[in-house]
Amino acid sequence: MTSLPSMTLLKKTLSCLLLCASAAQAQQVIPLYSGKAPGSETWDWPEKENTKNMFNTRVVYNVTSPSITAYLPDRANANGTAVIICPGGAFHTLSIDSEGIDVAKWLNAKGVAAFVLKYRLAHSLTDDPVAELLPKLRDFKKLDAENAPVVPLAIADGRKAIDYVREHAAEFGVNPNRIGIMGFSAGGTVTAGVAFSYTPTNRPAFVAPIYAYMGALDKTAVPTDAPPLFAVTATDDQLVPASNTIQLYTDWVAAGKGAELHSYAKGGHGFGMRKQNLPVDSWIERFGEWLAFGGFLTRVP
Repeated sequence: MTSLPSMTLLKKTLSCLLLCASAAQAQQVIPLYSGKAPGSETWDWPEKENTKNMFNTRVVYNVTSPSITAYLPDRANANGTAVIICPGGAFHTLSIDSEGIDVAKWLNAKGVAAFVLKYRLAHSLTDDPVAELLPKLRDFKKLDAENAPVVPLAIADGRKAIDYVREHAAEFGVNPNRIGIMGFSAGGTVTAGVAFSYTPTNRPAFVAPIYAYMGALDKTAVPTDAPPLFAVTATDDQLVPASNTIQLYTDWVAAGKGAELHSYAKGGHGFGMRKQNLPVDSWIERFGEWLAFGGFLTRVP
């Protein structure tokens, strides 16, 4: 007969195993392409991470094999909506936590499946990609020219991510008609790029560019079937003028498409999920309200 202490230990062990299994499922890394990604077949440098940099956050760099990492809500709480999350980093790095994983976990708590996208980036030549990038931020014209070959590839990765989640919707417990995309800074560029250039198979259900940089895009007309847009910026953004996001919102409204804009007085650039004791800290709550108003938090089969 098992003693009471042994039973308690057994329960704790089982709970630990269940939690570990859940975590493993939530962090499934999925390559978007079989073999080399089209357009970057000759890229052979390894993907890396850096935690000691002037951004004071963990960044991923040298992405050559695009992937999504799945963060899935508890099945009992899942509502069928999914979001592709595109972190920013000037197409040189990915701010993988504040603009990626932290957003995914917040969405999971709302019953939304989240997929953090690692899209293709420019090649960093050292182990400190942030130190390489910072001088380049002084001249966006030169930076845009350097990033020009990469931006279309990153946008293609955004479309491919939607395609993949839609094709595997049943496996993820996702409704194929409720897959949106959001992104921050350069990830906002990817998001906006997808919003302007999707196909019937990868049209997003909604788009959410957050302090998106629009200078790297060759803008086209707002699609006739453009999805609803949720946009956020800060007036004091020292890197990407708020006008980038405001103009995108204006274009959507002018085309008669659904759009919502939040422009905060203070927040700077790259606030993501960081807390600054400012009103901008609640932007993610506004996003949740917008999703709920659009019916995206209501559970459907």
